[in-house]
Amino acid sequence: MNEGAGAAAVAAKKKLSAQFFKKGVFVAIMSGICYGLYSAFMTLGMTKGIWADWYGPNTAALSAFVITYLLGSLGSAINDTCSAVWALLIAGAKGKLGDFFRCLKTKPGWIMIAAALVGGPISSAAYVVGLQMAGSIVIPISALCPAIGAILGRVLYKQELNKRMVAGIGICVLSSFMIGSTSLGGDAPEGRLLGICIAFIAALGWGIEGCVAGYGTTLIDYEIGITIRQCTSGLSNLFILVPIFGIIAGNIGIAPHLTVQAFTSGPAMIFFVISGFFALFAYSLWYKGNSMCGAALGMACNGAFSFWGPFFCWIILGVICGIDGWSLPPIVWAAAILMIFGILMIAMNPLDLFKKKED
Repeated sequence: MNEGAGAAAVAAKKKLSAQFFKKGVFVAIMSGICYGLYSAFMTLGMTKGIWADWYGPNTAALSAFVITYLLGSLGSAINDTCSAVWALLIAGAKGKLGDFFRCLKTKPGWIMIAAALVGGPISSAAYVVGLQMAGSIVIPISALCPAIGAILGRVLYKQELNKRMVAGIGICVLSSFMIGSTSLGGDAPEGRLLGICIAFIAALGWGIEGCVAGYGTTLIDYEIGITIRQCTSGLSNLFILVPIFGIIAGNIGIAPHLTVQAFTSGPAMIFFVISGFFALFAYSLWYKGNSMCGAALGMACNGAFSFWGPFFCWIILGVICGIDGWSLPPIVWAAAILMIFGILMIAMNPLDLFKKKED
């Protein structure tokens, strides 16, 4: 009788673990979808208001360096700042602000801050610079972060990484490069090779962040963790990265001048507020998914942003707003299907779908 009860308890525990794992997969997939939405709305915001003047007829008023690097980092900084405000408002509404300030003084809190500094200004700067130097090919290169996170998760936390999961990660990476192959034409400026190398820095930084932050959110509430992350990223981008680019441009006053103009541009800020909302859930669900199903699977599911990004840019910018240049070629749709199969391989043995279910 005791043996029967013990077996039933073990079976129930396995069932709960499987349900928890599957929920983690769903959460990680949703993070990639939110990443695509925030990318689209942030890009839309950078076509409105004062941004339309900066990138439009008045371009000659700004140097090529300012347009290429400072404005890109400023857009990222405003998005992350709006996301941080959303995070604080939600934490306050749930009565978690006290926990937020207490966690800042703990070891897990410092882990989250360190992860945010690596994935925030460092990876964001590398991504922006790589994008400007090499074109949109850096998007799939940055999507190599799942492979990096999976390897680090195996080395640091002994998370499972069998041959099937490695093959699934490989398929996801291949799918990302298929998507990126659509931008291998002559649209990228000179310095493409250096830009691609710099993009690997972004992939490495995001791989480290996803792995470390996924571990950090097993120690503290993921909503507190993401609030720490977004506040750290927003403030460091706004008060460190943007001024550094201003100093490099040779005009120490240009950074605060452009920042004030950007924050007071109502038509653009509407879309930055929306993008910040989706950015909050892109990162919070990423962290939560990694903590629930492991860095390898969580980051592979999130890595589908290499499809969701172009997809939602096509829907929002191309279809809804009628902006040219956002249509998706057939290879992108084929890569999306292949990526779904890759994620399935990491999550489970596809052959199990054909096995007869047992009661």
